Amino acid sequence: MAAPVMETCHIACCANRTPNVVSWGRGGIIAFGTCTSVALYDPQERRVVAVLNGHTGRVNTVQWIHREDCAPENHLVSGGSDYRLIVWEVQNGKVIQSVECKGHTGAVCAVDAIYLEDSKILVASSASDSTVRLWLCDGAKEAECLHTLSFGNSFMMDVSLALLPGSRVPILACGGDNSQVDLYVLSNGELQKSMSLQGHEDWVRGVSWASLGGELILASCSQDCLIRVWRLCAKSGTDAHTEDDHTIIKMKEDVFEVREKDVSSVFAVTLETVLAGHENWVYGVHWQPPVYKGGELQQPLSLLSASMDKTMIIWAPEEGSGVWVEQTDRSGPLQGLQGPVAAGRYRACRDLGSSAPMGAPCPRTLHCLCDLSYERDAGVRVGEVGGNTLGFYGCQMSPDGSMIAAHAFHGALHLWCKDQDEKGQWRPGVVISGHFNAVQDLSWDPEGEFILSVGSDQTTRLFTPWRKQDDKQATWHEISRPQIHGYDMQCLAMVGRFQFVSGADEKVLRVFQAPRNFVENFANISGTSKEKLLTSSDAANLPEGASTPALGLSNKAVFQGDLAHKSNEGEFNSVSDQYQSESYFNPLIMTEDHLLQNTLWPEVQKLYGHGFEMFCLASDSGRALVASACKASKAEHAGVLLWSTATWRQLQTLPCHTLTVTQMAFSPDAQLLLAVSRDRTWSLWRQNPPTAESPEPRFSLHAHTEKDTAVHSRIIWSCDWSPDSKYFVTSSRDKKVIVWGPCGSEDSGDAPLSPEIKPCSSILDVGDSATAVAFCPTLCSDNSFLLAVGLESGRILLYRWSPDLGLLEETTGNTVEEQTSHKAT
Repeated sequence: MAAPVMETCHIACCANRTPNVVSWGRGGIIAFGTCTSVALYDPQERRVVAVLNGHTGRVNTVQWIHREDCAPENHLVSGGSDYRLIVWEVQNGKVIQSVECKGHTGAVCAVDAIYLEDSKILVASSASDSTVRLWLCDGAKEAECLHTLSFGNSFMMDVSLALLPGSRVPILACGGDNSQVDLYVLSNGELQKSMSLQGHEDWVRGVSWASLGGELILASCSQDCLIRVWRLCAKSGTDAHTEDDHTIIKMKEDVFEVREKDVSSVFAVTLETVLAGHENWVYGVHWQPPVYKGGELQQPLSLLSASMDKTMIIWAPEEGSGVWVEQTDRSGPLQGLQGPVAAGRYRACRDLGSSAPMGAPCPRTLHCLCDLSYERDAGVRVGEVGGNTLGFYGCQMSPDGSMIAAHAFHGALHLWCKDQDEKGQWRPGVVISGHFNAVQDLSWDPEGEFILSVGSDQTTRLFTPWRKQDDKQATWHEISRPQIHGYDMQCLAMVGRFQFVSGADEKVLRVFQAPRNFVENFANISGTSKEKLLTSSDAANLPEGASTPALGLSNKAVFQGDLAHKSNEGEFNSVSDQYQSESYFNPLIMTEDHLLQNTLWPEVQKLYGHGFEMFCLASDSGRALVASACKASKAEHAGVLLWSTATWRQLQTLPCHTLTVTQMAFSPDAQLLLAVSRDRTWSLWRQNPPTAESPEPRFSLHAHTEKDTAVHSRIIWSCDWSPDSKYFVTSSRDKKVIVWGPCGSEDSGDAPLSPEIKPCSSILDVGDSATAVAFCPTLCSDNSFLLAVGLESGRILLYRWSPDLGLLEETTGNTVEEQTSHKAT
């Protein structure tokens, strides 16, 4: 039998919460750190093309090593919390690990690199061990630490490397918490301090060199909300005579001398300008990449900055005066997201400008789901729940300068594209999104058209293919964020086409129902009949949308009558009318370029009964029952609760385990319920036939394992059922995967259920903690079962199992690890 072919359809991820974690390459690929991996994202195709796995700690900094001829890069360097640096190399279209640099004793927070002669790579890195190290990587794939700078109790936040004008001598700029920029020159294999650039009044967060003809331009940004631009040039013999000419007004020069092969050169550094425009800490600066024009390499004097005030600004000198100002277009001021905005300033959804009416819908496209907030002209802030509350960590500009990107505190990437038809217009673009913290659970909708996921970032997200007429292949996107919570999310279960139950680090279960506006927009995106979806969703009772009251955790439904009530301008009939933050939902029909502002789903029910934080959920195939379990250290709290989806009443408590039930699964025929636990045992529950006295479903314990007879010796993490409901599989921290059975079904005419349920497969040792397991819902061509096993290392293994043979055989070539780096959950 031929091994099944597996391909990656979609990767949902976002950037880590560090300033230097995103880099835009000359080849058009954006590299960014996500968890312990480096993701390579193509903004044109709108998908992650590769995930690089090598770090064992969070990736904090990523940087493409730019070539002097501006050709696509061949190398990428990354640094992480595992104290390591990794240099990646492009070979035959694939990016592989080339060189590893070890020596830091703290998390690496910034890195930069340049090419030297003989294709050697010079890498500078800064870490939380208060050191900056200089590395030399040669073609032998070896890394040598040339020099280590120690700053005592100070920390360097960013580093930038360049070559001095007219020479091949590297110069290193370091910006840190000493509120100054230190310049070092490499001489005789060691870094020698040339000077310190004074002026900033708070921590320097970013530094960046740019080569302009025979000069170097250095931009530095700081927590003092200012950006300083410095100019470095070589001093000739005639320049020295002008120092005595008092008729010429010049900026103060700081001069230093460099010796290279017994040749002495003098360089001068002057302050070019101070840029004041941001209202909060400036975290990142980035020069527009050089381009070839007329066969010559030209460096545009265009500087992009990003700040915690939720703005990005493009700066450039005026043609006549040379004064640096916020960039404008000759045809007029640059236009932002909606209505006029400050020239050159591009705000995330929080700034719609004075022309935006009260309650105006968000005009941002699909990527704006990472920031569902904006602020009005009067300074009133609304929609803070789920918003980009702490601004931008860094910024990047595309190779041709037509797109700008920033990454936010919540990991979201924000992209704007220059409008080619209207000069001065910048439009938000579609970009990848995903959870910015651990994904804890996910579930397919009953029709298999979209995925719901919950994570420790306190959000529930919905992903679906976006089918557009001009694209041959559908691309996956996050189109809704049904729940934005105040607790870390832990579990969810679908209980209908557009209904789900979720659990968080609280004792309450919450039930959510999709609003009419989402159903209509989902129909437009998926290409499904809107009438069909509304018919299946009981359209008559669906609210228009949902909103979250101030300081609340529950999404309140907004009905058509509420919208009509709010439309009476000038009249305040209730408290919520006066304070718009109480209910700010506005319906918007989604097109290809725009997405509704509010994608919350109204909460329709709360379920109380558990004594501790929720841990796992499961629903049956008929969507009539929901099973829930919470964290437990005693048997009295480890019981499984059964709920009716028709009445949302608690039907039954199923006591068996003594510690937390980690996962549950109903059999496909809905007759059996399986639970696995931290106490290393599993329990199997059978549904009793309904009676006149008890018409509602009731379950009784049918089989279970004991601690002294259990095959698993560690916590059982996961379980699942075969599609025929005859077998189930368990996976454990003891690295074992076991298939159990057979479990007959009385309704199907099979043999009665036997209490002697034993392992019916070989005990599979997968070599690592098996944290997730799942049966493929369809049989293979030879009537064997396909089984996926997720490991703690992030690998996903595929196995084929036949009841006749009883052997779990790994399918050839189907270890999904090249593009899978997350922890299996």
